[in-house]
Amino acid sequence: MELTYTKVGDYLIPDLVMDGQGAEEEMPLGKYGRMRESFLQEHHSGTYTSMLLTGRLDPHLREIDQQAREQVDRMVADLKKQNGVDEAMKARDQMGWVQAVNNFTQQAEEIVLNEIVYR
Repeated sequence: MELTYTKVGDYLIPDLVMDGQGAEEEMPLGKYGRMRESFLQEHHSGTYTSMLLTGRLDPHLREIDQQAREQVDRMVADLKKQNGVDEAMKARDQMGWVQAVNNFTQQAEEIVLNEIVYR
């Protein structure tokens, strides 16, 4: 494999890519992934450093982010269904609908943070 360079001003910078780096890594890390990263840095620095040095940190953070988002979405949908918060309510009482959905989202996030992000 031949090493290529990109000219930046008067300098040639090598085009280096870490193994396993693909299109998904170009997308910014979501809220829950960033929260997990902060948690690992503050409370499990050895694990954080090990995962960072072995290239396992980014995939781990992306997996946590995806799991947390999916779980919050599922829980909010279930809570809306259980409590009769539907499109008819949205048309009838927008503010009540927004308040209910925000409340359900907060409940779901609290559970997800404790069960997925901060474990």
